[in-house]
Amino acid sequence: MRSFGFAGAVLCAAAFFTSAAVSAFPEYDPGSEQILVYTRKAEPNSYPDGLARSVHFARSTDGKNFTAMNGNYGILFAKATISPENTIRPKCVKNPIIFPMKDGGYGIMAIRTNEDGTPDEESKGKVLLWTTKDLIHFSEQVLVDMGTTEQIGCIDYIGRPSQYQSYYAFMWRSESGEDYQTNITDFGTPGKTTGPYDFIVDSVPHEWIVEPNGAKLIDINSPRKVSVPRSLADRAALHWGHLVSVAARVPENVLAASADDLAKVKAEIVYSDGSTSVKPVKWDASNVQFDKPGKYEITGIVQNESYGFPLARAWGDPVVFKWDGKFYFIATTDARNNIGLYVREADDPHGLFADGVKEHLILDRDEARQLIQTFWAPEFHVIGDDLYILFAVGGRAWGPQCHYMKLKKGASIIEPASWEDPVKILKKDGKGVGDGGISLDMTYIKAGGKSYYVWSYRVGIGSPRDTGSMLYIATVDEKNPGVLTSEPVLLTRPVYGWENVRGTINNEGPYAFKANGKVYLTYSGGDAGGYTYALGLLTADENADLLDLASWTTSPTPVLSFNSIPDKFGPGHNAFFVDDFGNLMISYHGETSLRARERCVAIHRVHFNIDGEPVFDMSAERDLDPALANVKTTVVVSGK
Repeated sequence: MRSFGFAGAVLCAAAFFTSAAVSAFPEYDPGSEQILVYTRKAEPNSYPDGLARSVHFARSTDGKNFTAMNGNYGILFAKATISPENTIRPKCVKNPIIFPMKDGGYGIMAIRTNEDGTPDEESKGKVLLWTTKDLIHFSEQVLVDMGTTEQIGCIDYIGRPSQYQSYYAFMWRSESGEDYQTNITDFGTPGKTTGPYDFIVDSVPHEWIVEPNGAKLIDINSPRKVSVPRSLADRAALHWGHLVSVAARVPENVLAASADDLAKVKAEIVYSDGSTSVKPVKWDASNVQFDKPGKYEITGIVQNESYGFPLARAWGDPVVFKWDGKFYFIATTDARNNIGLYVREADDPHGLFADGVKEHLILDRDEARQLIQTFWAPEFHVIGDDLYILFAVGGRAWGPQCHYMKLKKGASIIEPASWEDPVKILKKDGKGVGDGGISLDMTYIKAGGKSYYVWSYRVGIGSPRDTGSMLYIATVDEKNPGVLTSEPVLLTRPVYGWENVRGTINNEGPYAFKANGKVYLTYSGGDAGGYTYALGLLTADENADLLDLASWTTSPTPVLSFNSIPDKFGPGHNAFFVDDFGNLMISYHGETSLRARERCVAIHRVHFNIDGEPVFDMSAERDLDPALANVKTTVVVSGK
């Protein structure tokens, strides 16, 4: 087989170029930085194929040494295809490249493969393409027709359209070892391929596979990198990194007539992107004489709402909810084999996880009512003027189905008699939303004056015809929440490698909040009881028609994974609540190690970055660096 070296191939390409090409390998510009794309080596027990065979990004400030972005976790994942039997065919990538686009921005190409890296017959003669202006937001992936019937093994960018040529030029090697050139004028139409050619050039690896700490091993002449403006690289690195607190600001002088006045003075916390949050301060006013005019220097400690981990063991799908001045906790009861609905009550969220907190059984196993197994994912929701619990439960034959349970007017949440009988949720035609399969993880959204349910539906679980769990959405009348008012619309299914990693094929656990005129709908994919579980994100305008798929934008990258917060593995199936300080908090279950397989409750704050977008990986230590917690001010007490 001929050796195929990308750097050398550029020199050989001049022999068959009809016009001069723009070099893919300009000298390093000190005013710019370089972005590299790569895949990682699969580690079955810590970073399996579905994650490793995705497009990763790294950054270099000197053109030689690279630092991984997004914590060396994939950013772009190939979408799966759907078989004629309606099952998922997972896909991955190899040999990604990045190149400048004619009108600005960058293109990322990669060879689509099967999950195990073997050639993908469905994309024979084609390559995946994403485009981006900022290395943060990416276009929907498309398959580009290279104008060949050959199976493409690796690809190299040669040049883009310029005053010298009207096309993008790529060189590639087939799986059979032949070398070709393809010229593409428009990525929406097939390219023009010529060859094969007989290049004898220096050999480099066909696939850059990077070890977790291996960025320094990358050849600086790799064509899988591109020079970008430093400001763009800084912004992208900030986005794909972790925000941290960098300053705590309080007024230099405070006019106060009492300790109550002083308690209203809060600290502004500044983060690495310039965004801020406000936190209360515990002031030491012991030396202030509020009845004596003067100036008094005092100190204080900034208070940060933080929760230890694990908060509670063997509980999945946790929900914290405030009702009539009290906080309540409900979840899937792993420790009791998913039998029964148990509720905790406390004056604040911390009290829900205090030692000795009482658990109230509000719905027990009941064969007469066919409430026998899988009491899964209960959620409190106010629908109309009433409080409901949405949950899944099954009868004697295994098969969870979505139900609701309504709280009687003025009744106590923690008393079993306070709740009406569970009701199975139906479609317009009177059939259950899960008929023909299973339904679970139902949640409720009120947006744009309309009410919606979103839930997970799956057919053929455990069989060769397993569809994987899919998210559906439909409207519902809040006055009659037991029956849908529209046909269910398929919203998502597990097509990305992080959602279907190692056969997990999960889209489940949806939960929404509204902020800044948008609906943010999180959901979970990957292994619900393992370390690969992760949160995805769908976003829509609040007043949009949420049944219209065009209203939604899907993040191709998880927003919370085992890579996000130290020592929290497999974070997923979350919910949101607002605490008494006005903080938006996220609750979810995670695990304490890669191998734990015990779901445990976690809570932390959701931050909003400088662009007003939610940040889901704000650990307590990042939220407020302990070194910033001590503050001081001068209290001014004026005379009457």
